[in-house]
Amino acid sequence: MAENTDKEALKAAKDAEKAAKKAKQERIKQSKPKKDGSAFSRAGKAVKKFFKDFTGTCKKIVWPTGKQVIKNSLVVLATIIVIGAVVALIDFGLTKIFDLGEQGVVSLAEYVGDKDATETDAAEGDEASQAADELLAGLETQADEAADEAADAADEAAEAETEG
Repeated sequence: MAENTDKEALKAAKDAEKAAKKAKQERIKQSKPKKDGSAFSRAGKAVKKFFKDFTGTCKKIVWPTGKQVIKNSLVVLATIIVIGAVVALIDFGLTKIFDLGEQGVVSLAEYVGDKDATETDAAEGDEASQAADELLAGLETQADEAADEAADAADEAAEAETEG
């Protein structure tokens, strides 16, 4: 007899579990929104809802007054001017520093009073400037030759076009 009651209790528990699952599925099914109408009508309703929400949100925005806009614009302009002036001063200062640097060790050595360093650096500077001048002259010659060849080729092409 005890076995029958245990089997019945087990069966009742399984039935209750099945009923709970079925009830849960029904609740999920009922909670899902029903599709009313076609896809186009649902899309139209969604767009309408979006713009309704959008206009409601825009009404909540606190817009600045005209005086606040002018004041804030002037603050921005003043900040831009100050930052521009700082950048210009830094640029001017660095330009002057590098201009002094171009005068190189020669000026520094003269300032310190080291004549030997001045003569050595000046000689090295002269050699470097001579090498640079020679390089530039060679490049100018090559550029002139290339320009002459290009002009000759253009003349030949023009002649061939007039003959043909």
